[in-house]
Amino acid sequence: MTCGSYFDGNTPTPVQVYIRPSDDGAFLVLSPDAGEDMLWAKADIRAVDDLPSGIDQVLRLTTDPVARLHVPNAGTLPHLPRLTKRAPPKGRGRLALWAAGAIAAVAFQIAVLIPLMADQLANIIPQRAERALGTATLDQIRSALGTESLGPLAFCEQPEGRAALEAMAETFAPSLPDGTEASVFVLNHPMINAFALPGGNVVFFRGLIDAAEAPEEVAAVFAHELGHVVSRDPTRHALRSAGSIGVLGLLFGDFAGGAVVLFLTERLIDASYTQAAETAADAFAHEALEQANVSPAALGDMFERLRARYGDNDGIVAHFLSHPTLSERIDTARTVAPEGRDWTPILSGEQWADLQAICDS
Repeated sequence: MTCGSYFDGNTPTPVQVYIRPSDDGAFLVLSPDAGEDMLWAKADIRAVDDLPSGIDQVLRLTTDPVARLHVPNAGTLPHLPRLTKRAPPKGRGRLALWAAGAIAAVAFQIAVLIPLMADQLANIIPQRAERALGTATLDQIRSALGTESLGPLAFCEQPEGRAALEAMAETFAPSLPDGTEASVFVLNHPMINAFALPGGNVVFFRGLIDAAEAPEEVAAVFAHELGHVVSRDPTRHALRSAGSIGVLGLLFGDFAGGAVVLFLTERLIDASYTQAAETAADAFAHEALEQANVSPAALGDMFERLRARYGDNDGIVAHFLSHPTLSERIDTARTVAPEGRDWTPILSGEQWADLQAICDS
């Protein structure tokens, strides 16, 4: 029979016990000189780690965090099948529940709380703060797309081209609600895209103007982006994106925010608005174009030509590609255009040539 010292973990005095296997072999029976026998299930017995090598053995139970059994001559113990196996972490099921709850909480924040808060803030944020947000975001975009040697991406400022662009903007001014401020910029980059930023900033890339075959196509894109400005979609989208990636940045350790800034920049350039927002922006563009005596079909023409030329998933087409389908939007733009009406060119031939050369130095 093997002798050992039992520590219950509550008192410093050990209890001397005699150790023997149970009749069925599933337990070690610890028999003190006085008191009742204790049963240790062999399947729950583990060796205490990080002890000096030798014949002494300190055992523990996976079911008891404090009790210990010191055996001076461990070689006389019966076989213990799981002596050196790691015990499964206690409360693993509870840990899994906590992890699932944490994931659900983050998903709820990103999918529900942040959009709700963004929608509320977009309606109450002062215009001055909104313009400041748009200006700061435009600076970030220029820096992200620029180079170390040349600095931030350059604006296209050829005077005659700017004058033509401002003339186009003035044409749409009567369609804007009172108090709406809108500014338009062209960035010297070959990307075929245009987007709106908070505070009424509409940004074109040079690539879109180069791809257009008529000024009305540029005007149609302009009017669509103005529709987003009027609905304050860029502000809402920026707040949602910043909130979502801010939460994710905290979770994954991006405390400096570098990845957040880059991702936010990409999200704003490639903004994907909701079906309702895109439909409303299209409807605004149709009305604004018609009020300017420009055929709303120009929006459909632009979509169709770029889709045929560049495919469905590149550049400006991808930017506008959301529900309803692109084909439906092309059909709608042509359907709402009144037939038999004499449309007025939005720019003269000379102005259109100036706009096409707006990035020429």
